[in-house]
Amino acid sequence: MKAYVNQEDCISCGLCVSVCPDVFQFNDDDKSEAIKEEIPEDVVESAIEARDGCPVSVIDIEE
Repeated sequence: MKAYVNQEDCISCGLCVSVCPDVFQFNDDDKSEAIKEEIPEDVVESAIEARDGCPVSVIDIEE
């Protein structure tokens, strides 16, 4: 599974970073980005929680 963040529409709220720091971090533009190409199995649930909780729905997770 891979996570992607739409940089253009990210509002930098930080929810995904706080829910799943193993997958998401802030970049130099203070936008969230996926830090791992493949989501580790042990954090898939928290990555999905971060995606589902995003207030502007800019996170995609693909298998």
